[in-house]
Amino acid sequence: MNGEDIRLVIAAVAGIVLAILLIVRWRLHPFIGLLVGAFAVGLFAGLPLADTAKAVQKGVGDIVGGTGLVVALGLSLGAMLHLSGAAASLATGALRLTGPKAAPWATLGIAIVIGLPLFFETGLVLLLPIVVAAAKAMPDNGDPDGTKLRLIMPALAGLGVVHALVPPHPGPLLAVEALKASLGLTMLYGVIIAIPIAILAGPVLARFVTPGVKLTEPVLSDPVHDLQPPHRAVSLFIVLLPIVLIATGELAKLVPALANSPLLAAAANPVLALLITNLLALPLLFGRRLGEESIQDAIWFETMGAAGAILLAIGAGGALKQVLVTAGLSDLLARLVMMYSISPLLLGWLVAVGIRLAAGSATVATITAVGIMPGVVAASGASPELVVLAIGAGSVFFSHVNDPGFWLVKGYMGTTTADTFRTWSLLETVISVAGLVMVVGLSYLV
Repeated sequence: MNGEDIRLVIAAVAGIVLAILLIVRWRLHPFIGLLVGAFAVGLFAGLPLADTAKAVQKGVGDIVGGTGLVVALGLSLGAMLHLSGAAASLATGALRLTGPKAAPWATLGIAIVIGLPLFFETGLVLLLPIVVAAAKAMPDNGDPDGTKLRLIMPALAGLGVVHALVPPHPGPLLAVEALKASLGLTMLYGVIIAIPIAILAGPVLARFVTPGVKLTEPVLSDPVHDLQPPHRAVSLFIVLLPIVLIATGELAKLVPALANSPLLAAAANPVLALLITNLLALPLLFGRRLGEESIQDAIWFETMGAAGAILLAIGAGGALKQVLVTAGLSDLLARLVMMYSISPLLLGWLVAVGIRLAAGSATVATITAVGIMPGVVAASGASPELVVLAIGAGSVFFSHVNDPGFWLVKGYMGTTTADTFRTWSLLETVISVAGLVMVVGLSYLV
C-alpha cells in the first residue's frame, strides 16, 4: 500500500467514526449523521467537493430508486397484516396447536414465515406482543422470566435470520442486484443456512443465556382496530404470496420451455410481486370495511411514517457507499484481495461488521459493503451469491446502543440494558458468526 492508499483507508475510517459520533453522542438522525460522514470521507480522501456532492446524490438516488419501492411496499403489506389482525391470528393459531414443550419451535417457525416479506422492525412489532401474551399463559415451572425468554428468543432468531440472509428483504435484495447474483440461488442458499442458524441462535442459545435474567413488564404498543381477523388460510396465503411469485419466476428460468415466458419473468421482480400482493391483501384482509376512511388512514399513516425514516437512513447509507466507491476504496480492496489472497467471503463479512458496529443499521451495513465489493468479486471469481450471504451475516453482528432495533427489542422483552446485551446482542452475534461459518462451508460444496 502506498501513501494514497493509506490516506484513503484513514479517510474511510475517519468519516465512519464521525458519523457514529454524530448519531450516538449527539443524537442526530442517521440520515444527517451518515450524510455528514459521506462528505467527510470525500474531504479527507482529497475528492473535489463538487465530485463528492455528485457521488452523494448518485448514491441516494440509486438506493431510493431501486430499493425504496421494495421497502415501501413491504411496509404497507406489514401494516395491513398488523391492522387486520392477520399476523396475530396466524401466530395464536399456531401456538394453540403446540404444547408447552414445542412452543419455542412453533414460535421459531412462525417468525420465519411471518418475517419473510417484512422488515425486521415490522415483524417485531407484529409478533412480539403475541409471543409475550402466549408466554404469560404457559406453565412457568418456577421460572416465569426464563419461560418467557425461551419463547421470545426463538421469535427474534427467526426474524433475524430471514432479515439478514433471505431475499426479498431489502438488504439481501440490494446485495443481489449490486453483485449481479442469481436471486433464485441466493434465496435457496439463504434458506439452507438460515434454518440451522435460527435453531442455534433461538431455542438452543435460549437454554444457556436465560437463567438469571429478570424481566420487567414490557411496554407494548399494539394499535388494533375493531376488525374481524381474516381466515388463517387467507392470512397465510398473503404472507407467502410474494415469496411464491418470486420463487416461481426464478425456477422458470431453469426450465427451457418456460425461460422465455414474459409473465413468469415479470413475477420474479420483487416490486411487481409485492405490488400484486398489496392489491390482493386489501380486499382479502379487510373485506367490506376496506372503503372506510379510518381503515385507509390507519394503513397508510402507519406505512408512510415508518417508510420515511427508513428510506432516509438507507438513502444516506447509499451516499456513504458511493463516496467510498468514488474515492477508490473498492479498487483498493480488490487489489488487496489479489495481492494477499484474502477470502472475499471473509472480507465482505468484515466490512459489513465494521459498518454495522459504526452505523447500527443492518441495511446500511449491507448497502455500504456491497457497494465496494463488486470489484473484489470480479477479481477473485468468488460466487456472488455466497458473498451476498456473507455480507448479510456480517450486517447483523452485535446489535448495540446505536441500533434502533436494540432499544425496540429491549422495550418489548422488558430486559435491562445489560441483559439485552446478554440475550439479544449475543443472539445477533451468533447469527453473524454462524452465518459466516456456514457460508464458508457451503463454498466448498457449490
